Amino acid sequence: MQMRFDGRLGFPGGFVTLQNESLEDGLNRELREELGDAAAAFRVERADHRSSRTVSGRRIVTHFYVRRLTLEQLAAVEIGAPHAKDHGLEVLGLVRVPLYTLQDGVGGLPAFLENTFIGTAREQLLEALQDLGLLKSGSVLRL
Repeated sequence: MQMRFDGRLGFPGGFVTLQNESLEDGLNRELREELGDAAAAFRVERADHRSSRTVSGRRIVTHFYVRRLTLEQLAAVEIGAPHAKDHGLEVLGLVRVPLYTLQDGVGGLPAFLENTFIGTAREQLLEALQDLGLLKSGSVLRL
């Protein structure tokens, strides 16, 4: 995830004009702008689409895609992100999501989920974790 310019957590993305590019082309462009050149090493495809939602009161539809990265791809993105075109403007930094719960039942993912997220990013995060098999029925690994 990323810390956005407005202090909220969210996912990379942006507006796409369908007359100029497909949703996937627009998303891959936004990934390069927000995450840097390492994002070009993988391409988000139509098969990675998870959900779409309309924004109440606006003529906007959001589309959510999930792509599993190798550890090497993730490390390359993290190293290159500070050099991305939109770093320091739209994106203040990347944030790793803790995929565990501490024995106190609060630390880790439960505490992370108390942060402020943009739009439906919190729900999308939980949906992605479940789809990827990293979260089962709302529970997380306890350490």
